[in-house]
Amino acid sequence: MATETALKAHPRQSIWMFGLEADEPTEQQRGEQAAVLAKRWGVELDIPPIPRVEDLELRAPRIKPPDSIAEFCLTDNYERALHSKGDRLKEIRGQFDNPPDVVAHPRTDQELEAVLEWCSDNGYAAIPYGGGSSSANGVTPPDDWGGIVTIDMDQFDQVLEIDETSRSALIQAGTYGPALEDQLRPHGYTLRHFPQSFAGSTLGGWVATRSGGHFATNHTHIDDFVESTRMLTPSGWWESRRLPGSGAGPSPDRLVVGSEGSLGVITEAWMRIQKRPEYRATAGVTFPSWEAGYEATRRIVQAKLWPANLRLLDPELAQGSAGMDGDQALLVIGFESAEISQDWGVRQAVEIARDAGGVIDDADILTADAGQPTGRGGAVGAWRDAFIPSGGSALGIGTIGGTVETSISWERWPEFDRSVRAALLGALKEICGGGTVNCRFTHVYTDGPAPYYTYAGLYRPGLTEEDAYQVRKAGLDAFIAGGATVTHHHAVGRLHRPWYDQQRPELFASALRAAKLAVDPNAVLNPGVLIDM
Repeated sequence: MATETALKAHPRQSIWMFGLEADEPTEQQRGEQAAVLAKRWGVELDIPPIPRVEDLELRAPRIKPPDSIAEFCLTDNYERALHSKGDRLKEIRGQFDNPPDVVAHPRTDQELEAVLEWCSDNGYAAIPYGGGSSSANGVTPPDDWGGIVTIDMDQFDQVLEIDETSRSALIQAGTYGPALEDQLRPHGYTLRHFPQSFAGSTLGGWVATRSGGHFATNHTHIDDFVESTRMLTPSGWWESRRLPGSGAGPSPDRLVVGSEGSLGVITEAWMRIQKRPEYRATAGVTFPSWEAGYEATRRIVQAKLWPANLRLLDPELAQGSAGMDGDQALLVIGFESAEISQDWGVRQAVEIARDAGGVIDDADILTADAGQPTGRGGAVGAWRDAFIPSGGSALGIGTIGGTVETSISWERWPEFDRSVRAALLGALKEICGGGTVNCRFTHVYTDGPAPYYTYAGLYRPGLTEEDAYQVRKAGLDAFIAGGATVTHHHAVGRLHRPWYDQQRPELFASALRAAKLAVDPNAVLNPGVLIDM
């Protein structure tokens, strides 16, 4: 087998939380956080030790790669545990019940072809893997499969070409967010796609899962940036023509975007890029109630000013992440441009917010022209600092928590919000004895918001991943019952399949099965996501 020195090195990811090993909290930090939570909940908390790779007892690999590909295939504890992402309550305790047998790191198209041919010919599950940041078990190895090969695309990590005239770039699928921006920055460009998983996810993962970035009201989904795609399937290469737009039948790229590794392995894509912004403006508007805040948000987005950020935090979240009093909602408004001052746009949005009951002093409307630092003080600065991912330090120290996110039309929104909160709080009370639910808008559209609910309850000895799943299930059941989507930007994976099956037309599922049969005749690509064969 190969060793890691045979491959391009990348920072080591944590096997038990989202983020790098270097960012894992120390035992002291976890203890301090546990003390805060214990005081809040009024109980003692059980803190399991951080699992060590050398102590893991994994199932022995059941298959062995042929010599022709063995050089870039790994079977050590770290690689197999890292690529097992799924049951976090077990992983924090060092349990990895169903790891992949082999983790391949192909470096060229030819090596990728060889791996996929080996999997297809032998009926081994082949799981395309980007950064492993899926929160929907999108890269979790399937149960009841005789041989499992995870294909990690981290060696495909380059911006290959930049077309400055058309403002587009050819980028390999395994390029992580920070490396992608680092390669565009010297040329004065940016992709400007920033999911919260940005630091630990890749271009290919964004395309495969229809990722949503943080720019909330205009171009935000990865769909908006894709110009063309290239993907390897067991039946051959799938490559679309690079065009700014086309009316020639159904788009081949639309089938690739959101395919979640079920149709092929994305290797590269031409992406629309833009000049790096130099002009910015921000404002944090407070509201006496959640209801007043979302009414202001609707009015602003329907005015089509297209702010880059229009993020609404309910009072509980505003208190926890922006230092507010717990009675007020906070609307974070942001504008940016590479070419022109954003002062006019932010002031128009603020006036609309004020008309809906929002409060902000003129001095707190911050505008930065080219070469000036962006103001990030006050509640907006506090929110931004709290929002940047810091790992998963709360995991395994006394709480069961998670997130569910969706989108819904404005006319159904108020009643929908009440029903989702009631469902989540009811499940938390039954399973954990109580808990909290908060909400923010991550994206907003002229026809509706994309609410993102975060919930947490007390972990009690004996609770399992199934108990945690039941809380999430309550929220997702409420989504479907309320006419919303099962997910706005977290993909389907294996976790959301039961609700996705209710959301999509059955005839569409039949058409998707036919497409999969054409490109993946032995049905080895990421079994269990989107459809069953």
